[in-house]
Amino acid sequence: MNVQLKEAVVRRILPRVQTPGQYLGGELHAVTKDHRQIRGKLCFALPDTYAIGMSNHAVQVLYHAVNRLEDWVCERVFAPWRDMEDALRQEGLPLYSLESFTPLHAFDVVGFSLQYELCYTNVLTILDLGGIPLRSRDRGESDPLVIAGGPCAQNPEPLSRFIDVFLIGDGEEVLPAICRRWLEWRSRGGRRDEWLHAIAREFPHAYVPSCYRLEMLADGGPVRVPREESVPAVIAPAVLADLDSFPIVTRPIVPNVEVVQDRIAIEIMRGCPWRCRFCQSTTIKRPLRYRRAETIVEAAWEAYRNTGMNEISLLSLSSSDYPQFEPLIRRLRETFVPHGVAISVPSLRVNEQLRTLTELLSSERYSGLTVAPEAALDDMRRQINKRIRNEDLLEGCRRAFRRGFSRVKLYFLCGLPGEREADLAGIIELAEDISRLGREVQGKPAAVTASVSNFVPKPHTPYQWHAMQTRDYFESAHRFLKTRRHMRSVRVKCHPVESSLLEGVMARGDHRLADAIERAWRKGCRFDGWSDQLDSATWRQVFRETGVDVDEILHRERGADALLPWDHIGIRQGRQYLERERQRAATEVISLLHGG
Repeated sequence: MNVQLKEAVVRRILPRVQTPGQYLGGELHAVTKDHRQIRGKLCFALPDTYAIGMSNHAVQVLYHAVNRLEDWVCERVFAPWRDMEDALRQEGLPLYSLESFTPLHAFDVVGFSLQYELCYTNVLTILDLGGIPLRSRDRGESDPLVIAGGPCAQNPEPLSRFIDVFLIGDGEEVLPAICRRWLEWRSRGGRRDEWLHAIAREFPHAYVPSCYRLEMLADGGPVRVPREESVPAVIAPAVLADLDSFPIVTRPIVPNVEVVQDRIAIEIMRGCPWRCRFCQSTTIKRPLRYRRAETIVEAAWEAYRNTGMNEISLLSLSSSDYPQFEPLIRRLRETFVPHGVAISVPSLRVNEQLRTLTELLSSERYSGLTVAPEAALDDMRRQINKRIRNEDLLEGCRRAFRRGFSRVKLYFLCGLPGEREADLAGIIELAEDISRLGREVQGKPAAVTASVSNFVPKPHTPYQWHAMQTRDYFESAHRFLKTRRHMRSVRVKCHPVESSLLEGVMARGDHRLADAIERAWRKGCRFDGWSDQLDSATWRQVFRETGVDVDEILHRERGADALLPWDHIGIRQGRQYLERERQRAATEVISLLHGG
């Protein structure tokens, strides 16, 4: 424990900031080790607030994966809110890990989990406050290795100037392996660039930007090419082959302040059996892997005994597609309902099974049902390959209302390829049909929220070649949705357009965004994913100053043979799979627009 730094923070900083408990550490089940008795130190960073970071399952999983190594310790850091950042800078104090108050620059490795593109400026805050040079090229042999993974690493280029190594795919086995090898190479002496090159040669799942040169294509777009043959041209995703045998976290850290998701989370399945064309996760999370029901129930009981939390959440991309889902839910309810513990399933699929699943779920504590139709009309769902039917959704809601549920939340996408006015009108019609169904069953209209996100064509999806809709289109669509609504029991909630456009730039851009990200950060941009913090005017100004062509990134359609900034990052199915699905979707769009 860095007692001197902790005392300075407690005495001079925490009385001046909101929610000081998020900066203190010391939570139940936080792991502390004597730094004098270990070989390596990793600080795991999620570039958002403590309340969001501690709700993220990956933080708990990777934290415990590294701490199972006897000779390594993993500690945590999150992005400090503006008041905390200002106070640290005013006092000349560094950002530190929660477990030991160790400044970030004193770690061997600092690892970022990139869950959302609008957290990129927070990455720079953490590096700078932690005393680590922002740009990879400026780091020396004594600086930590800066590594990053997570879904946003599927297009690593916007952050490629700041991150030393991107880990592609599952991190449970590869992250500890890279940490150990880094320490070995570092202990032998030599140059930092040699150690990074060794990572690129030895680990096929590691993308090291400095080991690749940039070549500009005739259309002005860049591609990455290995500097030498020993480095892979395409990075293969790491796969945790046996999910069931990898230990479930049964002693999760229990936050000492309120967080977004304060519950036991257990991943029951990784991957998704469906192939929705809009969804990046369905391509990057393959193959499909399961945990045994016995493993899940035993781990849930142990985690409950260790934490006393009153909710267990079953995580996967489509939990109700878990092969033993119904018997699993029955066993969990038999075990936990007598103890007042709720079972939640945040990802129910709308199919015939939903008709029976709602009878298994409980409204004892939570009276809401959440489902994601994505589109309201069946022909649009065929185009996006979301194979669900409204009749199953309506019957599932009917049975849920009979079980005491009184609220339904529906997730939709706006701006999909081939979208028509009828698709937007269908969102309201479906939401109001469900609300009226509630009145039919319970005597009063059900409260229905239609949550509408703006579609961003993400890398490694069949829509990656498509253009994103414009600001004018989204704003017009949102107005249409809100004026179309007639029932007071139905609420339409549209995602902010400016946030979606910035997300699209960050998701689809290339290495040239680095200067814009740094300049926006230096102008004060922080927590861009928070609607009350996003400074769109500054971002537009920065894009003009740094020569970023937003229209080119967002709104230009690309041919199937066009090379994309993320093509050097591979998926298991290969690019050919995406091309085939793109063509199938194009055929469906033609059918949509011609009423076929």
